[in-house]
Amino acid sequence: MKKIELEIVALSHSITQTNSYAVVLGEVNGLRRLPIVIGGFEAQAIAVALEKMKPTRPLTHDLMKNFMLAFNVDLHEVVISDLQEGIFYSKLLCSSDADTVEIDSRTSDALALAVRFGCPIYIYDNIFDVAGMTNAEESLITGQQPAKPISTTTGSEDLKQLEIEQLHTLLNDVLEQEDYLRAIAIRDEINARKK
Repeated sequence: MKKIELEIVALSHSITQTNSYAVVLGEVNGLRRLPIVIGGFEAQAIAVALEKMKPTRPLTHDLMKNFMLAFNVDLHEVVISDLQEGIFYSKLLCSSDADTVEIDSRTSDALALAVRFGCPIYIYDNIFDVAGMTNAEESLITGQQPAKPISTTTGSEDLKQLEIEQLHTLLNDVLEQEDYLRAIAIRDEINARKK
């Protein structure tokens, strides 16, 4: 089977399921998209890695990466290998000095590790033909314009209404609570005001 390389192009709230997010994977050098509904913790794990944030303590996927590196295991690629009843299945292609193995993984966990290792993400063409969609179809699923940059939740406050000092205080509070999705949104608002 032919593999197609994907990249993460968006992360947003899912309009189809409450308390869930949609990670949108885009075909490298192509127009098709693949939205996958994931949980809030998984979305946070992906967002933290994409934004290169450094939590005060390692998150689960950081721990997994540290564990793998400590035992000389490298993650070479992630492959979305199956689709059954609307659920995507993925494999991690890992190697050590002695062996190369494929490890079954939830797709959200595989993506969080792929971002941390900087390894490619692939999907088999037959699965992409069934589940992939165009930019217009994607906007119907995610409720957003196609290829929208990664967006995050901000909570109930309107960040634009807060003073810069209040934003810095709020940023420190949410970092202490390890709410990295909100921290990214607050940081982006602070940076926008600096321009």
